[in-house]
Amino acid sequence: MNIVAISGGTRQESTDTVLLMAIKAASPNGIAIAVFDGIGSLTKFPPDLECPSLPDRVQVFIHLIAHNDGLLISSPEYIRDIPGGLKNAIDWLVCRDQIIGKPIALAHASHRGDDMLVALHKVLSNISSNFNEELFFRLPVMKETPEAIQEILKVAENRQRVEAFLRDFMSFWQNHLGSQPPQ
Repeated sequence: MNIVAISGGTRQESTDTVLLMAIKAASPNGIAIAVFDGIGSLTKFPPDLECPSLPDRVQVFIHLIAHNDGLLISSPEYIRDIPGGLKNAIDWLVCRDQIIGKPIALAHASHRGDDMLVALHKVLSNISSNFNEELFFRLPVMKETPEAIQEILKVAENRQRVEAFLRDFMSFWQNHLGSQPPQ
C-alpha cells in the first residue's frame, strides 16, 4: 500500500510533519509513505474559476493524491478549527476527483485539538466515502523536538502502535477497496 501523508502544519519544524516522518520511518513492510509538507506553498484556491489549470505546486500535490492508495492526515488546530492551509489543500482536491473514494485516516500529535478533529471528520466524510473515523493514531508529542519525537517512536510500545495502525489501514484498504483498480 502506498500512502501520501499530508501535514496540516506549515511551520518549519511542524510537530505534525515530524510525526508523519517518524510514522514513515516506523512503517512495516508492504507500506510505503510519502510525506507532503508543502500545503503552505499551495496557491490559494480560486473558487470563482472552478478548477482552473493547475499551478505547478498544485499539480505535484494532485499527482501525489492520484498515484497513492490512501491518505493519512495529521494537522494542528488553528483557533479550534482546521488550519487555512489544510482547508485550501482540501479545496483543491474537491474540485477534482482524485480524492473521491480514497481511504483516509487521521493521526494527531497533540493531546488537544478535538474541535479541529470534529470539523475535519465532517469535511472528510463528505468528500470521501472511505474516510474511516475508526482509524486514528494519536501520540501527544506537541512541543517535543524533532529528535525527541523520533526517539519516542523508537520505543517498542509506540512503534508497535504505529505498525498496528498502519496494518489496520492496509486491511481497511484491502477489504473495502483492494479489488478496485487504483484511481
